[in-house]
Amino acid sequence: MKSRDISEARNPDLRASEAALRRAAQLARQTAIQTDTDLVVVRNGRTIRIPAHTLRYEAKGDGSSASMLITARKD
Repeated sequence: MKSRDISEARNPDLRASEAALRRAAQLARQTAIQTDTDLVVVRNGRTIRIPAHTLRYEAKGDGSSASMLITARKD
């Protein structure tokens, strides 16, 4: 079965879901920065903690080397 791009979905809510997820992710980053807490995400099947100081650095626009500051957590 061939999967279609979500932007081609018939359901308007489904088409809008990608933008909603991006807005939610941005809000989570802002909240983590404001509360000085880590943001926990899953990348490549691993749980990753991104410290607030890294998020602040990325928010300033040059997040190119910020990935070195991300800590991986073994589950």
